Amino acid sequence: MSGRADRTGWTPPVRRRRRSRWAAQEPTWRQARPALIAAALARASARPTGNWFVVGASRDVPAGGPPLGRTVGGAEVVLWRSDTGELRAGPGACPHLGAPLREGRVVCGTLVCRWHGLALDGGPFTGWDPYPAHDDGVLVWVRLDAVGGEEPSECPRVPERPAAGGAVDAVFTAVGRCEPQDVVANRLDPWHGSWFHPYAFVDLTVVRPPRERGDDAFVVDVSFRLTGRLVVPVRAEFTAPGPRTVVMRITEGEGVTSVVETHATPLTGAAHASPRTAVVEAVVAASDRRGFALARAAAPVLRPLIRHTAGRLWRDDLAYAERRWELRGTGRFPGAGTAAQRRVPAEAAEDRGAPG
Repeated sequence: MSGRADRTGWTPPVRRRRRSRWAAQEPTWRQARPALIAAALARASARPTGNWFVVGASRDVPAGGPPLGRTVGGAEVVLWRSDTGELRAGPGACPHLGAPLREGRVVCGTLVCRWHGLALDGGPFTGWDPYPAHDDGVLVWVRLDAVGGEEPSECPRVPERPAAGGAVDAVFTAVGRCEPQDVVANRLDPWHGSWFHPYAFVDLTVVRPPRERGDDAFVVDVSFRLTGRLVVPVRAEFTAPGPRTVVMRITEGEGVTSVVETHATPLTGAAHASPRTAVVEAVVAASDRRGFALARAAAPVLRPLIRHTAGRLWRDDLAYAERRWELRGTGRFPGAGTAAQRRVPAEAAEDRGAPG
């Protein structure tokens, strides 16, 4: 448990550390500069998305199963699978009398409305036009050009992940009263980890903050707490490939190449008085240790445990995001006038092709 390698070069993933008091930590508020976080958020906001939005887990839309209904940016969306397993998506209101298609049934790959039996096979039908959809094997995406307002792209930019055959994935979803930028800003503030989540993280140090030119990643050393004294130390990188996504990737230590993708999907329309945002977080864990094959075999049991852990963290982090939105909305956010205070930086709107 000391963390020392034995004669074969094998290093135990778990370390034992001395107990320490929460208040004895080194304060991180001087390093967590609002301008630095705001600048990273502005750069993320300027990156294109092609109008793609994450709506849930691939498992949420099973082949032969019921349709999945979601609201994205105020637009009602329904998703289901064809008889060959291909993902279908389109407006969530029936083109006949507006029935909620999420309550319909999928029969041989065709979505049948429960009100009058109108059947949709995924193609255009009397004013009902399908939306482009994408299944990356972990998450399902839908492209909404009217909501995104950018130049559309053929496919979403899916972050690099461990190979599916050698990984365990789980998806957690929660909803908060805030905007996507508040969720992203929370993830672009790794300094709060050991202070705000002492039950999960200890010894967190930001080794290198992002730079405006070149490498735009937060490099962090942190230990994941297993018990009071047992921890798993790793080095991780946080990047924001877009305005609604933050990726944490383990680069050293146990679980190298494992990723945690946090996607913030707006549920309400732009400038809504009480915005709501869905956090869809995908954990894709991998390891080169022999025993990890047992973990893959036990994936159905592990997924609820992973979601439980994510849920505990997001109870705190959504409180952070909601507080940030509340302060922004009332003009009390510290550093008002910075890029973080504005809904969308002007330069981001220009780069993303958003309408002026």
